[in-house]
Amino acid sequence: MDPDSVKSTLQNLAFGNVMAAAARNYQKELLSNEKAAATSSSNQEVDLDELMDDPELEKLHADRINALKKEAEKREALKRKGHGEYRDITEGDFLGEVTGTEKVICHFYHREFYRCKIMDKHLKTLASKHVDSKFIKLDAENAPFFVTKLGIKTLPCVILFRGSPFFRKGVAVERLVGFQEVGAKDDFSTRALEVALIKKGIISEKKEDGDEDDGYLEGGRRTVRSSVNLDSDSD
Repeated sequence: MDPDSVKSTLQNLAFGNVMAAAARNYQKELLSNEKAAATSSSNQEVDLDELMDDPELEKLHADRINALKKEAEKREALKRKGHGEYRDITEGDFLGEVTGTEKVICHFYHREFYRCKIMDKHLKTLASKHVDSKFIKLDAENAPFFVTKLGIKTLPCVILFRGSPFFRKGVAVERLVGFQEVGAKDDFSTRALEVALIKKGIISEKKEDGDEDDGYLEGGRRTVRSSVNLDSDSD
């Protein structure tokens, strides 16, 4: 046999053996990776099962449930005091309303003043959103005593009452007179009023806020002088 032919045959056999070995190693590596993935998945399932029984996780869950329960109880207690709605009260109810809770927003209005109706509309929207504060309104013409005591000269006038550990409830701390702090225009948004009240600390910002850009306009204006000499801000 030709020596060169024998040499070529041996080289081919050696190359074939190397390729076969490489193929076997590749197959082993694939099997090894599959086993490792299966083991990892199994371990993950075990870890999750163990996590469900973790006492620290159970405590966090219980704490969250208790916090939600207390918040719900607080909201119900506030609603029993008249929070969550915008209510019309009488002069005889006034003291009890403003001293019975920590934060009160009271709108002194005249039923025929155009701008008082605009303020009413926005306060009604905010009342259901900011349950922590009480929203009420009082017809200034039927409450001459408190109009005089509080020095109210122009309507609409929104007076903010607040209590704290340092002073009794029912203290008038701030006021909004007319529309000066909401853009000095009739078509201001509910959000503009909300921001003004937030700045005065009588309500808190809500994370889920959606601006209510809903100006309120009516055809025609009426200016009426009340029995206690109150002026409309729209004069």
